[in-house]
Amino acid sequence: MNTTMSLFCQVLSLIDKHQFQHIVNQYDSDKGSKGFSTWNLFVSMLFCHLAQAKSLREISYGLKSAGGRLSHLGISRAPSKSNLSYANARRPWQVYQHVFHAALDKCREKSPGKKKHFRFKNKLYSLDATVIDLCLSLFPWAKFRQTKGAVKLHLLLDHEGYLPVFAHVTEGCVHEVNIAKGLDLPKGSIIAMDRAYTDYRLFQKWTDEEVFFVCRLKDNAQFRVIRREKDLEKNIKADWTTKWTGFYSRQHAPRPLRIVKVWNPEKREVLEFVTNIFHLSASTIAAIYKDRWEIELFFKCLKQNLKIKTFVGTTPNALQVQIWTALIGILLLKYMQFCSKASWSMSNLVALLRMNLMVYADLWEWLEKGWLIDDPRQEDPQLVLNLGQHPV
Repeated sequence: MNTTMSLFCQVLSLIDKHQFQHIVNQYDSDKGSKGFSTWNLFVSMLFCHLAQAKSLREISYGLKSAGGRLSHLGISRAPSKSNLSYANARRPWQVYQHVFHAALDKCREKSPGKKKHFRFKNKLYSLDATVIDLCLSLFPWAKFRQTKGAVKLHLLLDHEGYLPVFAHVTEGCVHEVNIAKGLDLPKGSIIAMDRAYTDYRLFQKWTDEEVFFVCRLKDNAQFRVIRREKDLEKNIKADWTTKWTGFYSRQHAPRPLRIVKVWNPEKREVLEFVTNIFHLSASTIAAIYKDRWEIELFFKCLKQNLKIKTFVGTTPNALQVQIWTALIGILLLKYMQFCSKASWSMSNLVALLRMNLMVYADLWEWLEKGWLIDDPRQEDPQLVLNLGQHPV
């Protein structure tokens, strides 16, 4: 049992500090740091996300309130607003991108795997992007529309544990397909997308590389049916083998593709999918696309539980630092979910962790039994986390 460190300190210990320093040395990120290192900035930004701090002042004052407990976090003193502002603008965000991938490897070790109702062994991914609105007067470099600023977070979600395995931040005007073209997907993997990713060259490229896809069919798609399946499953309205007939589509994607039409009883509408998967049933194709909803839930979770909708810095580097540290934070929370036997929802875990960040208690025992702290039937008084009692 570890009760000599705060919960926040134990969350930070999930990051290998030697590996972190190795990445810092690669980018020479601590050059001219003058006492405020890249690690100090990481601690401050992770505190911003977990404590839901709304400004540099709240980060600074929040860490100052921890007093002597800061030494356990690997920092000697709380940062000032000017230190945070300067570091956010100048510490290379690529350091935190590398730390994200290191945390991802750690999460994969505890990943529970795909949902059991998928019997195929192929890797399953979802690809999507979310727009993060910005004030154009504060972020003039992030032009999206004439009077609006925004950036896009492009994400590839692995359905084994629903972990983000690829992330890329661009200006809001960058189209999703441009990012999809640069992805290097493993042979035999399946990727689910919405209709914004319709690109016939991309479909042909993935088919040639033996990468499978399931995508919503555009309303204006032009095709010719060359085969119709007659024995259809429940809620399957059509299962066709087709060839494109449009001027550009038939040139860029000459190979036959499959179109599946599915009745959605909840919304009372027919959904149409285009895919290059011919060895799975039509109902499985529909289930693959339905599971794509998990990436929408991931974006919702990220925006609601971490500081990703408002920013404490206005430079491109500061924005990237905040987004990548948020992604690291969500991986650490996922890791705690995977290791805990209790059925924590992400919102409850974040809310209770926020209220007990500087409490001295064993993190893993807290994850197993911390949800009982308000239960009057709790028999073990040592499990009650009293904010007013800390070891000296």
